[in-house]
Amino acid sequence: MLVVIAVAVLAAVIVIVVVAAALAAKSRSATPSVGKSKGVSELSTVGVGSSPFERRTQAKAARDGEVTVTSSETGAASKKPSDELGGRFAALGAAALVIFGALSAKLWSMQILGNTEYAEAAEENLYTTVKTPAPRGCIYDAYGEPLVVNRPSQTVIADPEVADNRDVVRRLSTVLGVPANVVLQRINDASAGAQSLRVVGEDVRLRDVAFIAEHADAFPGVTVEERSLRTYPHGALAAHVLGYTGAPSEELLERKNEGREILAIDTVGSAGVEATYDAYLSGEHGVSQVMVDASGRRISVMSDIKDSKGNDLYLTLDAKAQYVADTALAETIAPNGGVIGTGKGSKGAVVALDVTDGSVAVMASFPTFDPTSFTGAISDELFQKYQQEEAYAPLNNNAVSGQFMAASTFKAFTSLAGLEYGFADEKSSWTCTGEWDGFGSGDIQRCWRRDGHGTLNLRDGIVVSCDTVFYEIGKAFYDHGPNGTGEISETALQDYLRQFGFGAKTGIDLGGEAVGVIPTPAWKAELFRNRPAEASFRGGDYTNMIIGQGDVLVTPLQIACGYAGVATGRIMQPHLLKEVRNGEGEVVVSFEPVVERTPEVTEKHLAYVREALHGMVQESAGVAQLFAEQGLDAAGKSGTGEKQNENDTAWFVAYAPFKEPKYVCACVVEQAGGGSDVAAPIVAKVLGALMDSVEGSSQVEIGRVAGSPGDSIPIAVNDAGRED
Repeated sequence: MLVVIAVAVLAAVIVIVVVAAALAAKSRSATPSVGKSKGVSELSTVGVGSSPFERRTQAKAARDGEVTVTSSETGAASKKPSDELGGRFAALGAAALVIFGALSAKLWSMQILGNTEYAEAAEENLYTTVKTPAPRGCIYDAYGEPLVVNRPSQTVIADPEVADNRDVVRRLSTVLGVPANVVLQRINDASAGAQSLRVVGEDVRLRDVAFIAEHADAFPGVTVEERSLRTYPHGALAAHVLGYTGAPSEELLERKNEGREILAIDTVGSAGVEATYDAYLSGEHGVSQVMVDASGRRISVMSDIKDSKGNDLYLTLDAKAQYVADTALAETIAPNGGVIGTGKGSKGAVVALDVTDGSVAVMASFPTFDPTSFTGAISDELFQKYQQEEAYAPLNNNAVSGQFMAASTFKAFTSLAGLEYGFADEKSSWTCTGEWDGFGSGDIQRCWRRDGHGTLNLRDGIVVSCDTVFYEIGKAFYDHGPNGTGEISETALQDYLRQFGFGAKTGIDLGGEAVGVIPTPAWKAELFRNRPAEASFRGGDYTNMIIGQGDVLVTPLQIACGYAGVATGRIMQPHLLKEVRNGEGEVVVSFEPVVERTPEVTEKHLAYVREALHGMVQESAGVAQLFAEQGLDAAGKSGTGEKQNENDTAWFVAYAPFKEPKYVCACVVEQAGGGSDVAAPIVAKVLGALMDSVEGSSQVEIGRVAGSPGDSIPIAVNDAGRED
């Protein structure tokens, strides 16, 4: 094309030069009468009417016969017209030479100097790169049990130009059972690239695939590829840990992700470890070099590089113990078809940690969901159902983002605080009558045991969970604070509790973690800034906080981490990732344990509280039997949280073995009743399953866990009062 333009321009310049030369030659060969003026003589009349006294004038000379002739031809009149035209032609020729020179220079730069650049541009216009999605890596538990794998999916794809063939569009609509306008919309979707193949249908039935293959002539530009989809062998098992996948959002597509190219054709992690470790799980795109015509239509594939599967994740979870936890929660809360209200409670969670390195062995949340429902896209009907209040938020991970009153599980930490500040010791004793009014305000606070526990020390106060003992410790913090003797700060108790991680994130490798609430005077002042009369921090705030009631909120994960600190003297950062393996099975990433906190606690005080927690399990008849059935020597604490117009919140947390702690497990079930009755059996089963796995004696057969249907019935309120 450039050569043709150059020849045309050169021809035009030559024509201009030839015409100019011809006109110049013609002007030189013309006759003198043409374009040339002759001199004109005129008679002089000078002297006519002149003075008579003139001695000899021109007039007199004329009368005497002397005639003079003058020429009217001047210098200007003597110039030739062709002289001016010749100058114009010369200027025109010079301009033509300038234009020709500029064009020649441009052609030189384009054809010679810029040859490589334009050749590359032409190459780019001729070829284009098309990418295809890669299978994601699989996810396994700590023992190699598959939790998330890929399955083959028959995918119908079409060339972009199929959109112009209405007959093919209608045939695809009939075969796939998809409205024709939807088929057309999918084919016209160029978000993955102008020349990319368009996905018309995923997970297509084999009989439909066979029909398209047998009638290939009726479906020009349509092919079937085998791609992969996420599948979950055990249904909703550990669903909140695993999370789910989906299409990338517009924000994600626009964001520049270091080390990861995200395209519209990709599947990305949307929750759980699928989201946290998306960069590891995502593979390398397949790349095809495609030749296209002038209209951008695909002609042929010049080269094809196959996609590469992502890395595999190995989690710290024990799938067998996880199955025990998931099924125990479901059977407790919704034994009848997953309908909440047919059992005890409305929602709950179980968390178990390896206290030696922070590995999360179990993390269960109820109600739950089946990640299979999110493969492709969740149905609008189910999603809307999950958003309703009566569904109790199945997508919420109660283990890390659920916030519950701590109840009496808090007494392990507040007793340590009392010991550290000298408000209690081994010789301290108190008398519980069932009622307490230590401030003399007339505002009676009661122990959960209405007839009282009698006289007891701190160790027994922990074992039987006597509230009166802890009211006295809470009052001591108030009396020695700014409103009393001023010996300690107004947040001395809160600051001590924060050493065990309360009021802060644990740092687990999951999104959506809540921090809970440890109330302080500043926090309360801000909360009630529009109601000054209620904004002051009173003695009752201390006595409520000391037993884990009032405004105290914690997550099950925080309680588990805190008790790991009691059991070992240090708190490890909880984590779910064990290691990452590449396609050859080589470990490329492994998690290194991290000590998150080391509370400043006197070892003697820790030993005292540990022994009291051991006594709580061993000396409570019903609880002792639960752990004995599992062959466990455990230490722990029950808790029963009170909330107006609702059933009590059941808590239990324990670690085992007592002398050499390996695992800690915490369980909470909201609106379920007493902790020892409802939560303790679940904790005992989970700890037993974990120890069986360690010893290689587990008999658990992992089944499929059902997702919540999103249904519930009203929960009857039992106001019988706390049991522990």
